[in-house]
Amino acid sequence: MREFQLFIGGQWKPSTSGESFVSLNPATGERVARCHLPAPGDIDEAVERAKEAFRENSSWRAMGPGERGEILFRIAEGIKKRAKELVDMEIRDSGSTLRKAKADIHNGAGFFKYMGKLAQSFPFEKPSVENSRSGFSKNTRLYEPIGVCAQIIPWNFPLVMASWKIAPVLASGCTTVLKSAGETPVTAYMLADILVEAGLPPGVVNIITGGPREGAHLVGREDIHKVAFTGSTAVGKEILGLSSKNVRSTTLELGGKSANVIFADADLSVAIDGALYGFLYHQGQACDSGTRILVEESIFEEFRDKMVARAREIKVGPPHLPETGLGPLINDVHFSRVMGHIRKAREEGANLLLGGEQIVEGECSKGCYLGPTLFQITPEHTLFHEEVFGPVAGLTPFVDEDEAMALANNSCYGLAGALWTRDGDRARRMASRMRCGTVWVNEYHLLNPGMPFGGFKQSGLGRELGEEGLLSYLEVKHLWESECPEREKKPWLDAIF
Repeated sequence: MREFQLFIGGQWKPSTSGESFVSLNPATGERVARCHLPAPGDIDEAVERAKEAFRENSSWRAMGPGERGEILFRIAEGIKKRAKELVDMEIRDSGSTLRKAKADIHNGAGFFKYMGKLAQSFPFEKPSVENSRSGFSKNTRLYEPIGVCAQIIPWNFPLVMASWKIAPVLASGCTTVLKSAGETPVTAYMLADILVEAGLPPGVVNIITGGPREGAHLVGREDIHKVAFTGSTAVGKEILGLSSKNVRSTTLELGGKSANVIFADADLSVAIDGALYGFLYHQGQACDSGTRILVEESIFEEFRDKMVARAREIKVGPPHLPETGLGPLINDVHFSRVMGHIRKAREEGANLLLGGEQIVEGECSKGCYLGPTLFQITPEHTLFHEEVFGPVAGLTPFVDEDEAMALANNSCYGLAGALWTRDGDRARRMASRMRCGTVWVNEYHLLNPGMPFGGFKQSGLGRELGEEGLLSYLEVKHLWESECPEREKKPWLDAIF
């Protein structure tokens, strides 16, 4: 069993409180790693080290975007070199299936590489020709790092989320204290060694772990300039309240209850597999899961029956096996929460089509396994509105485009959505009506590192990924340079003389 101390100021340090906890394998209950739990003073020290690294005369602040980009490239290569170890630990620590873990490590490396390229191409100093006038003024936009950041990531995509948070910090020239989730701390800590090997100056990135107590102390620091949080909407609201006291920049990527809309002209075989992938990927433990499956009435029964039959083919089992499509939920506490949603749906009279019971036979005897679970629901059912964060979805028929969009937008969330149709004009028309941050057409879950990701409504504030993700870590400054130095050419000064 490995042991991880706190990564502060470029060094591994033990917790001053002596507190620690053991991370457990969701599939077997086996001990994965012992992790030190930071005391308030440890968190304060991490913030101080980030402040020192951001000071005006530091080596980090003096480093140009080209050099920062090279560090990002080296981090990407470091992840690739340790891919096998990272995949293994991601499976053991988070319950990710082998295929999902491989994709996560690949995507994490890819995002560091993308941000490295963006750091080297982004116009941090951008003269505005259209707003300048020869003989009067030269005007320039200067994009400068916002400062010391507090970043909090969830347990479902540990390395990917660490990459999404840390890469724009490095591209922008900020510094950070990142808190990983106590449920899945291992690969974020492993990333720390890669940062050191890539030549990142001490204190630029500090990594701790823990739960709500540690997160609240970090976010409560008045000398934090920006907060970036991925997690539940309920916690996001609390963080926004803390941030409002200091009027600081806050990026929130929160919950979702995404609509997956299937029109009668869709290729049903592809749409069925896409809809299953949309709500079963990583056991449904993804914020953008397509858990409201809206199907045109004329094909509803055919789609429902074929989807149930197809879902029965998915292999549920130990996540390290190549054939496994659905692994365990993260832990007992979360499993109980998911089962509570299922019980409530049954009590409300929702029609259970498939699943709904814990799988305890054979290889699934030690973890919290739940097979694909499908209900037929209406907007009157709680399941239509509340995020489950498990392999549970509801099917709902609709008559026409207007009803489809009314159902799709009938949510306090707006993270993502999808449309399945062969009609390109309809797809564009419906996409413009969907109130969410990402719309897929004949696809689901795929993200592009160069395009923004984030939500409408209670799914969050701001965007990650793409140029928008970098901009969220930058302050823009207007530099006005006068080109009329003589006093007689400044009549506006006469307003007070």
